[in-house]
Amino acid sequence: MLNALSRRMSADELASQSGVPLSSILSFSQSLKEKGYAVVDFVEETKLELSQEARRFATEGLPEQKVLLAAQEGMPLASLSQEERTIGLAWASKNGWVKVESSSLKGSNALAGEYGLQGALLQILSGAMPDSQLVSILEKRRLVTQHISKTIYLEPTAVQPKLQAGEEEGVISALTRQMLLSKSFKGKLFRKYNVSAPVEVPSPAKRHMVRRLQARISRIFSDMGFEEMEGSEIQSSFWNFDALFQPQDHPARDLADTFYLEGDSPLPDDSSLVEKVKKIHQVSWGGEWTEKNASRPVLRTHTTAVSARYLNEQCKGSESKKYFSIGKVYRNEATDYKHLAEFYQVEGIVVWDGATFRDLLGCLKEFYRRLGFEKIRFQPSYFPYTEPSLEISVYFEKKGQCWRGRDIPSRSLNPALRPLPCACLGPLARAPAHAPQ
Repeated sequence: MLNALSRRMSADELASQSGVPLSSILSFSQSLKEKGYAVVDFVEETKLELSQEARRFATEGLPEQKVLLAAQEGMPLASLSQEERTIGLAWASKNGWVKVESSSLKGSNALAGEYGLQGALLQILSGAMPDSQLVSILEKRRLVTQHISKTIYLEPTAVQPKLQAGEEEGVISALTRQMLLSKSFKGKLFRKYNVSAPVEVPSPAKRHMVRRLQARISRIFSDMGFEEMEGSEIQSSFWNFDALFQPQDHPARDLADTFYLEGDSPLPDDSSLVEKVKKIHQVSWGGEWTEKNASRPVLRTHTTAVSARYLNEQCKGSESKKYFSIGKVYRNEATDYKHLAEFYQVEGIVVWDGATFRDLLGCLKEFYRRLGFEKIRFQPSYFPYTEPSLEISVYFEKKGQCWRGRDIPSRSLNPALRPLPCACLGPLARAPAHAPQ
């Protein structure tokens, strides 16, 4: 660093000249200052960045200037562009340049060519700093963004002390793997750690896009009066399959589709519930049912396992309830660029004796409206586990496309390309008449 520091340099320039990483430059700069080898100071710089609109306005003129010119030429109000009507007319009126009388423009003798805001934009383009009041106005109009940065400069002192051989002998500034293996660091002195030394400013952390979408959906459900359901990602086969009346010999229970874990999961303490479920499987479905299969732990294949437990524990009275859950589920299947063995499922359930199919449609429509989709279409569809069933199509404005529920895999993890988080949101589930309530 000292060899490369021949004049006043910024930390970035010194890093480039010396080949020393910037992080090390920042770390050792304070040490050079303390030893008198260099003068270190911080310079705060303000940079102005123009938006694309501002760059266009700097050369073409601002919308209010165009409105003034149109008024001076006697142009009618209808001749103005959308930008001139929504932005320019308001600012031209505020500046006292124009008046609107009987759908026509009346302009003053103001000279739009000498407009201070356009001059400020041209100054910024040339690298100059315009008047602060003009910058403030441009900021409020979102035409200019200010960026404040701090730059560290180092300058060698008049007399550079030379390091004598052996001066730092025995002082360790950094531990290496070889030192740890050979234990050569023992008995040596360590350089003091300077906690006030300047460092690189880390970029701020951001929430993952899936987490942001998850929080948004959670907020929508909560605003609609739903309570969130929570449950373990490890469930017994009883809650994941049996309580949902999926036969124990069903193909979906095979290892090809489900992740099974070692050990056993206890069945519910309520023996009457277990007997009811057993009876449905053996009598109504006519299949074999064993406690051994029901006790096998699995990585849940759907969040409906949580719904089943909540219905059994929280909904035994006549009180109406509304629940939702957003959770990770697992399927043992091949992975590719848009499929994983794990994905998120969104689920909502309403327990209400007076519920009708129209209530379901209204609830779903409101959910998607709050999610940002105004154009919604319901289509009747067949699902073997719900009756009646439907699919939802929404018009995605940004893509200019219509998305249908069945076209969107539930395991997609890209909310930007897959606005619907589930393949089917909202079929009105009706348990068989012989199912335990």
